[in-house]
Amino acid sequence: MPKKSSLALGGAALFLAWNGLLLLFLWSRPASFPDPPRPPSARELPARLLRLAQDAEAELRLQRDLLLQIQHLRLQRRQKTPEPPRIPASTAEEPPVIPVLVLACDRSSVRRCLDKILRYRPSARRFPVIVSQDCGHAETAAVIASYGAAVAHIRQPDLSDVAVPPEHRKFQGYYKIARHYRWALGQVFRAFRYRAAIVVEDDLEVAPDFFEYFQAVLPLLREDGSLWCASAWNDNGREALVDAGRAELLYRTDFFPGLGWLLLAELWDELEPKWPPAFWDDWMRRPEQRRGRSCVRPEVSRTMTFGRKGVSHGQFFDQYLKFIKLNDRFVPFTKMDLSYLKKDEYERFFLRQVYSAPEVRLEELQEDSGRELGPVRIQYRGRDSFKALAKALGLMDDLKSGVPRGGYRGIVSSVCRGRRVFLAPPSDWTGYDPSWS
Repeated sequence: MPKKSSLALGGAALFLAWNGLLLLFLWSRPASFPDPPRPPSARELPARLLRLAQDAEAELRLQRDLLLQIQHLRLQRRQKTPEPPRIPASTAEEPPVIPVLVLACDRSSVRRCLDKILRYRPSARRFPVIVSQDCGHAETAAVIASYGAAVAHIRQPDLSDVAVPPEHRKFQGYYKIARHYRWALGQVFRAFRYRAAIVVEDDLEVAPDFFEYFQAVLPLLREDGSLWCASAWNDNGREALVDAGRAELLYRTDFFPGLGWLLLAELWDELEPKWPPAFWDDWMRRPEQRRGRSCVRPEVSRTMTFGRKGVSHGQFFDQYLKFIKLNDRFVPFTKMDLSYLKKDEYERFFLRQVYSAPEVRLEELQEDSGRELGPVRIQYRGRDSFKALAKALGLMDDLKSGVPRGGYRGIVSSVCRGRRVFLAPPSDWTGYDPSWS
């Protein structure tokens, strides 16, 4: 294509140059009359005009022949190098680039996290890995550096203590984490100008289809404004509470799960100006940030945490987190139709599924011999009722701004004794009560 364009431009330039020379020739041509020049007589004028017209006609014939030669050459070139077939836009589109932002500090065990990420990522170009390190821990920095060009290593420049209220002195670590998140996400979306990113921490191990999952749900976030994130984590993902044989199941949840999550640059534009000084994840769960939006989460987690050590001092780790089931088989999410997760369609089928399930009491479920394996519903009324039933079912019973972990419209889906169980409020549910927290 560049050679054909050059030829056409050259022909046009030659055409204009030729016309310029013709005009110059006609105007500057010396008279055939002896000097000194004199005005032509009335008898000589017609003959002179006739000669000028004949000269102009001859020049035009030369230009026509030149243009015919140029056209012939272009035709020959087109026959030798035919135009490539046009590729439809849908198949010509490049897959999106989604960086993985790994937040690290002083855990040299970040190697376990990075090894699995690099092992399972399908493309280094489409999924660049950026490790953002806080703390300035030399051993951890050496581990990250050992990966060479496989990862980009950036360092939080401000390692100073954060000014905190006196009553929060013991929470200094949470303030530093929030500061690090703000700086690192700013680098991804402002300095590197990515349009989406997956965020993980250095104590997470990922599943074989971790990248497949996020690549498949990214279009949903772009199309459905009622979704604001996708998470690889199921808060109630203990092995006894999930159906490992249905690893393709995905849900909407009103609870921000974190622990391996995808966000768009547009969401960062919204959150960055008001980013909190500490406890960023609980801040994300407040109504004024969530604004009625939901996240996508899996039945079986695509991440698991191995980091008992941390600023939380192992809170929930021994009781819940270390028992999370990590998916071990590949689900081809990008080949599946995930439109059922869009709000209107999801609520039609999910609410119908929940409220058409027979209501049972907890005692009936616990006494069931397993002959009946269809889904059932256990209804709660009020905060205390929810907490008691969740605890009895082995679910996490804490609420954030009134939202249960993994819940959608107050409904928490899990498995008990091999049966699908929906822990649900009455069907006339009107919304979350933040006083339940």
